[in-house]
Amino acid sequence: MEEHGALQNIVILDLTRVLCGPYCSSLLADMGAEVIKIENPDCGDDTRAFAPFRNGESMYFANLNRNKKGITLNLKSTEGKEMFFKLVSEVDVVMENFRPGVMDKLGLGYEVLKGVNDQIIYAAASGFGSYGPYSNRPGYDILSQAMGGLMSVTGWPDGPPTRAGNGMGDILAGMYLAIGILAAINSRNINGKGQRVDIALADSIVATLGVEAQRYFSTGIVPERLGNRYAPLAPYDSFKAKDGYFIIACGNQRLYKDFCYEVIRRPELWEDERFHEQTDRVKNQAVLKEIIEEWAADYTIEEAVDLVMAGGVPSGPILNLQQISQNEHIVGVREMFIDVEHPVIGPMTVGGNPIKMMSTMPKVRTPAPMLGQHNEEVYLRLLGIGSEMVEALHDRGVI
Repeated sequence: MEEHGALQNIVILDLTRVLCGPYCSSLLADMGAEVIKIENPDCGDDTRAFAPFRNGESMYFANLNRNKKGITLNLKSTEGKEMFFKLVSEVDVVMENFRPGVMDKLGLGYEVLKGVNDQIIYAAASGFGSYGPYSNRPGYDILSQAMGGLMSVTGWPDGPPTRAGNGMGDILAGMYLAIGILAAINSRNINGKGQRVDIALADSIVATLGVEAQRYFSTGIVPERLGNRYAPLAPYDSFKAKDGYFIIACGNQRLYKDFCYEVIRRPELWEDERFHEQTDRVKNQAVLKEIIEEWAADYTIEEAVDLVMAGGVPSGPILNLQQISQNEHIVGVREMFIDVEHPVIGPMTVGGNPIKMMSTMPKVRTPAPMLGQHNEEVYLRLLGIGSEMVEALHDRGVI
């Protein structure tokens, strides 16, 4: 396996904070990009103050900012802006997730930066994007899930609209931001020009609702909350066993037939006109679920999953984080959690990168930086500023 990273020739100035942007830049850093995280000298990224903490340091921040170099810079100061322009002339990408217009007010928006470096890729994420009637609205994950439609289809039919249990809007926008950056880099390889990438959290949520949208556009019926069911398929749901819930996923006719004959040993359920065709099973899924749960009541989750899988039908337990952290496939082989040594936190576990590249495997190489940890290294290499000047700039509040 080659040791270089797939993005080792890319240098990124990362002004993002909290979740969406730092998640994006962590993916790119894992793939070898040099990500230089720029923070306010006074307090840094907001998430340095987010729990959980160990030894006074935020593990939230440390998880999202591994593999990055950290510098401080006061973008409101004249000297700070001049230094920022010089940095922009030396790098490939500038990332930010301020509310649209903030960088323009600072005199650091894309139209200005492309005059400094016409190859710069300016990648921005915000709640509703940089244009449109909602562009000036503040954007948070819960708003994206609400206004992007995800909450309307999440939860149980007799319950209220429900937020997904994690920051899905932020994470999806971070992924799309990474895709946009990589596409812009390739476009620049073609025509030699940079461009602006504009990602909205709300758009990122809407983009996931393709199936639900087609149901609405074809029927005019607004999709409702279905719990753990999936509208086009049945049985495709969670089912109750002796000690909790597990999943059965009959994604086609053959799998349902195998389930009837090989798993539950009820061939009449295949012939039953209420269940024979997929559309009929969906229509009568409540009755079918009762029948399946009568069968499952005799087994533990593990026993039921083993029986369903032995019949050739997809099935699995519903794992919590404790169970996932001990799972040999997810953590042991796929490396979706990685142990690192942080200089203050000490030993800790961070999330692994889901992108597996067989020749240039993404890696967690370094822990998250302390505030301004790489000031001397970065400013010397990119701007030729020595340690004495770095100290003087610090004393003047520029860095």
